[in-house]
Amino acid sequence: MTVYSFVVRKAKPEDAEAIYNILQEAFRKYMTDTSLKGSIEALEETIEQIKKETLRQHVFIACINDEPVGTIRYEIDEKREAHISRFGVRLDFHNIGIGKSLMNLVDSEIEALGVKKAYLYSASKYTDLIKFYYGRGFYIESTSTDKGYVRAKLVKEF
Repeated sequence: MTVYSFVVRKAKPEDAEAIYNILQEAFRKYMTDTSLKGSIEALEETIEQIKKETLRQHVFIACINDEPVGTIRYEIDEKREAHISRFGVRLDFHNIGIGKSLMNLVDSEIEALGVKKAYLYSASKYTDLIKFYYGRGFYIESTSTDKGYVRAKLVKEF
């Protein structure tokens, strides 16, 4: 019997390369699954930028047996709303609860901070991901094409 150790923890600057690799894998799939052309900000972010973000934002990393497999981040804006971003799970680890664990941690944290609303953006035609977010209590508040594709702003109220 194989025993697994699953941990979600606050990311440190030295986790930046692992976070970079997770985001590259996850967002390349995002691009493929939504037939997006060109690039998106998540794929252009450098390891150095990620290091800085671990100090500036709330960045988390999920590990199984010390292997980094998922990441998420959020920040609280001036309206006291949480903006969730850079959410990704390595492809070999999809559908085993890592994404839910990361989202649950963010929910707990922002609720404890007294935040009443969280939002994130996703390609509106990425059906599986939109369904995942709906299952986590988000709803589509609006859409835009400011990034060159139909992008949904999803909101969750606490």
